[in-house]
Amino acid sequence: MMNKLKKTLSQAIQDRRATPSFDGTPIPAEDLRQILDAGLHAPSGYNMQPWRFVVVQSPEQKKRLRAASYNQGKVEEASAVIVACGDADGWRRDLDLMLELGRKGGMPESYAAQAQSSVPNYMSSFSSGQMQAWLNKQVMLAFTRMLLMAEVMGYDTAPMEGFEQDKVHEVLRLPLSYWVVALLAVGQLKGQDKFYGGRFDLGHTVFGEEFGKALK
Repeated sequence: MMNKLKKTLSQAIQDRRATPSFDGTPIPAEDLRQILDAGLHAPSGYNMQPWRFVVVQSPEQKKRLRAASYNQGKVEEASAVIVACGDADGWRRDLDLMLELGRKGGMPESYAAQAQSSVPNYMSSFSSGQMQAWLNKQVMLAFTRMLLMAEVMGYDTAPMEGFEQDKVHEVLRLPLSYWVVALLAVGQLKGQDKFYGGRFDLGHTVFGEEFGKALK
């Protein structure tokens, strides 16, 4: 079992590579839950937590998911594949529950009353494209936390965006309101790790105060 932390967060961030191939070793249920729990504790807009995760572990279902993911072998080889989705209608069903949880955590009644109207006003104004963009942002906050938790625990990961939306919907029997954002393959590396592709340095991508000015 791998329930003891293997790496520091800074090590995991520095060392992580997108794993090209997994050995298929089963992942203990308690480890998988710890990884998922990291995602469930992510922040989100209005705390609406619109992410929904489908965990695929059976050989038969991984094979079907592979066919919906451009036949990428790692989908079938991974111990588990977490299919990260966003629910476009989640806010309609979950607003009252979110406010109930918030009140238990000390949410002021004035904030709750404001959210009761501001959340529906905001979310119902989205076009389909705007909703997908919003879901992408929210779900990737949770997705990244799961990826890093898995790495800290000593697992290898591969974030994947190579899949066909409609086919994944069909394989997983997803509701129409679900938008598939990404797949996270988790397991143990088989063979060589992927080469280090390098990263642009701070001077290339970071500015101070305004665009074009170096950060001091």
